Formats: sequence, C-alpha cells, structure tokens
Amino acid sequence: MQGKKTTSKVIPFLKNAGYYYQKGNRYYQQNKLEKALLFFKKTIEVEPENSLNHYNLACLLSRMGHLDKANQIFSYIVCQMDPTLTECYFLMAVNYGLMDDLEKARHYLNLYLQISPDGEMVVDAEELLYALSEDEEEEERRELPAGIKRERLLSGKSKEVEETLKNYQEDKAVQRLLWQSLYQKNEQVVEKAIRMYGMMPEEIGEKALKEFVRNPWVTQRLRLQALLELKNMGIRGTVTVFMEGCLREIDLLYYPLVAPRWLGKWQDVLDCTLVNMRSSKAYSERFYEDAQAIWIDFINNIYPRVPIIKKVETWAAGLEYATAKFHFLSVTQHKLAQQYNISPSSVSARYKEINKVLNLEHRAYHNMLMYLTQREKE
Repeated sequence: MQGKKTTSKVIPFLKNAGYYYQKGNRYYQQNKLEKALLFFKKTIEVEPENSLNHYNLACLLSRMGHLDKANQIFSYIVCQMDPTLTECYFLMAVNYGLMDDLEKARHYLNLYLQISPDGEMVVDAEELLYALSEDEEEEERRELPAGIKRERLLSGKSKEVEETLKNYQEDKAVQRLLWQSLYQKNEQVVEKAIRMYGMMPEEIGEKALKEFVRNPWVTQRLRLQALLELKNMGIRGTVTVFMEGCLREIDLLYYPLVAPRWLGKWQDVLDCTLVNMRSSKAYSERFYEDAQAIWIDFINNIYPRVPIIKKVETWAAGLEYATAKFHFLSVTQHKLAQQYNISPSSVSARYKEINKVLNLEHRAYHNMLMYLTQREKE
C-alpha cells in the first residue's frame, strides 16, 4: 500500500506596515532620508487607511524640504481621514511660514488654536502667531534703535550685542528680527542667534531656546548647540527635545557632560571645518553634525583646560581628519594640509590631541562591529 504523499506548505512572511515603518525610521535616524522615504511610502501601500502612516510620510517630506507636498498630505489627513489629528494644522502653519506664505501660516495657527485649545502645541502656536501677527508694513517703516543695523544685529561685536540686549524688550522690531534669525536657512546666522538668546534674561532666552530644540526641522547640530547654551545659562531640570523622530525628555544636568561658555575661537574652528567640508563632495549632512558633536565632546572633556588655538586652520584640519577617520573615509593628512594651507605635521598633531581625549579610533571600530553584526542579523 502506497503511503500518502506529504507536501510541505511554505508560509510566506508577510511584511506589515510596522515592519516598513521600523526600517524607514532606522534610515531616518541615520539621516538617510531618501531610503526612509521608500519605506514610509511602503507603509501606505500596505495600510492605506491608517492616518498615522500618512502623517509620518508628511513629517518626513517636511524634513526633506518638500513643504508643499507635505502640506497636501496634512490637509488630506484632517479633511478625509482623521480630523482629530489636529497637529496637522500646526505643522502646515510651520511649513507655510518656511515658504514665506505668512497669511496661510497665520490662518492655520488660528485654526489649530480654535479646534484644539488644549493641544500639546498650543504654547508653540501662540508664540508663532505672536511673531507673525505683527503689522509687517508698519514694522518695515520703523527703524531699529540707533546704533543697530539689520545686517550687523548678529555680528557678534560687543557694542551691537549690548545695544540689542538693551533694546530687545522695548522694541518689537528687534524681537521679531532676532526670532526670525533663529529659523534662518543660513546656519551661521542661526548659531549667532542662539548665542544671542543665551545672553538674554533667563525668562526670554530660556523660552526661545526650549521652543527651538522641540522643532523637528532643526538640524541635530544646531539643536545640540542650543542645549549647550541652555546649560550655560544655568537652566536645570528636564527639557523636551525632538530626537530620533520623536519628542523626548532629557536632563540638562547630564547633557552635555560639562558646560563651558562657548568661546569665539572654538566657533571659528568649527566654522572653518564646515566651510571646507561643504566645499567637498565627500560628505553628507550627517558628517557635518558629527564634526560638531566631536568638537563639542572634545571641548567638554578637556574643560576647564582649553585648547591653545594660535592658528584656526590647524585645529579645523585636525577636526575634519578626526571626522573622516571616525567614518573610515580615505582622506589623507597631506590632502587636508593642502586645502587648509598648513603642514601635514600640524594636521597630525591636532588630530592626535583630539583622538587622545576621545579615543575615536576605538569608538569607530566598535561602531563598525555593531553595524556589521546588525547587518548580518538582517
């Protein structure tokens, strides 16, 4: 008698929206936004009726600068899918503000406050509305106080800074201009605005910088600088910060490790490094953020000792080389020496100082092993 023929059924692994979201979020955290976009779109293909999938996609598009497309999705969510996701109105307002459509920005801020008077973003919405609701024509006719010119407001020179601080509370034109500077596309302007708010009376500077670090479209490098400035101001306790794709609570007591007053020479080194890195095609945005993080980490770990900076370019080249080594990039000391117009030995000396404090080479290999292990699991 012939036995029954057995057949094995292979059950295919069905990838749900949660799987695609996790993959996309991982790429998002690595600042690989184009790859994150592919997986976020996949979540919608799998679960087209889930409004959160559309919401996540719109937030990502906003981060990537596709503001108009993001707003179309936000509008679709509240009009066609889930009217309780009122945060969409606030985010639409922010995007319209970035697109310089202030009328629509004010409209959606008012709409958000009317529909969601107890919403999580009410305070932020009221602050934005206050800044946008000034009579712009009247503001343009008014002159800034004597001694302050718009193009020199954030120059960092002591006289202009003192004059700005003196007139800030009395003159709405100064208030509005400084607030706008905090959200400029030019990062150097933003950095100077952060430092300016750090010199303001606590109730003013603290409020502005805490709002800044909550903003999901602020780069991590600038967010770190604002957190350092808050700690320099003596602010204590927890702060709500946008990190790794969501709002988190961090304790300023432990972040960063030490809080030295940020000096102009330190910023000059970082600015010089970033200018040279941006002129190269070898780096993406996440490398700029890592250069910032390495430099802040180095300063924090040697403080209260401070690096002796006689020539900015030597430290800038050492910092860029440290960043490249951390990512196993084939950048040579000789090549950097030519770019910064210094000697290769100077690059080597500054890099050794940074590496001695931070042990970057060990950390880089550790990160590489973790990456390879994770990749093997996948």
